[in-house]
Amino acid sequence: MFDVTEVFNARILIVDDQDVNIKLLKKMLHNAGYQNVTSTQNPRDVCPMHLANPFDLILLDLQMPHMDGFEVLEALKKNETSGYLPVLVITAQPGHKLRALQSGAKDFVSKPFDLVEVETRIRNMLEVRLLYQKLGNHNKILEQAVQERTAELLASEARFKSFTELSTDWYWEQDEHGKFTKISGPVFEMLGVEVDDILNILSTDVGERWNATERAQLSANLSARRPFIDFVYSRSNDDGTTQYLQVSGEPIFDSSSRFIGYRGVGSDITERMRKTQK
Repeated sequence: MFDVTEVFNARILIVDDQDVNIKLLKKMLHNAGYQNVTSTQNPRDVCPMHLANPFDLILLDLQMPHMDGFEVLEALKKNETSGYLPVLVITAQPGHKLRALQSGAKDFVSKPFDLVEVETRIRNMLEVRLLYQKLGNHNKILEQAVQERTAELLASEARFKSFTELSTDWYWEQDEHGKFTKISGPVFEMLGVEVDDILNILSTDVGERWNATERAQLSANLSARRPFIDFVYSRSNDDGTTQYLQVSGEPIFDSSSRFIGYRGVGSDITERMRKTQK
C-alpha cells in the first residue's frame, strides 16, 4: 500500500478556461489537504507541462476554445508512456461522458459541481494511480532482478564450462533420447578420432573397437539414469595398442523432475594407464 501523505502530495493539474471554476476547484483541493495543485486556462499547455513533469491527476474541462478536451485527450494519449492516462474530465453535457471514457479518460464529474462527489472521485483516482505506479515499479524491480539473475547464471555457466574444459579433454551433453546436443573441447585433435567415433562413445552402437563388457556397463548406467564418475573403458587402435578413456556423467532433470538428458566430461587417460601397467 501507500502512505496517505503520498495522496496529498500528488501532482494535480486543473485545466479549465473559466477562472471561477479553477478557483473553486483549487479551494476545494486545498481545504481537503492537497499540497501540489497547478492550473492552466490554455489547453495547448497541457501536453508540454505533462511531458516536462508528469501529473498524477489532470482535471480536464471538455468545453474550451481553440482546443477542446477531446483534442487534449488525443494529444496526451500520443505522449503517455506509462500506459495509464490519469485524466478526470469535467463536463456539463451528459452525452460527452461516455465519449470521454472511450477517448481514454478514467472518470468524470458533472457541472455544476457536487464538491463531495468531486473530492471522492479525485481521491479514488489518485489511490488507483499510486497503486498503478507502485505495481509498475514492482514489475521493474522484478524484471531487473530476473536480468541480474540471468546474467549471474550465464557467468556461472561460462565459468563452469571453462573449468571443465581446462580440467578435462571434453564436455558433452545429450537429450532424453540419447542424442548428443553439445560436445566442446579439443577432443577430436587429442584423441585422433572422427566425429562419429566420439558420438559412438556414448551411443548404443558399440562398434568393433570398443571393449564390449565395459561398453555394456556404461550403457546400463545411461539406461538406468544413474550418475557415474571416472568410468574407464577402452578401445583397440589400428596399431594394436589400447586407448583408455575416462568419462563422468550425471542425469539432468527439469523443475518437474522429468528426465531431459545427460551431461558430463571425458578424458584420454591412456598414458596414465600405461604407466600403472608397467
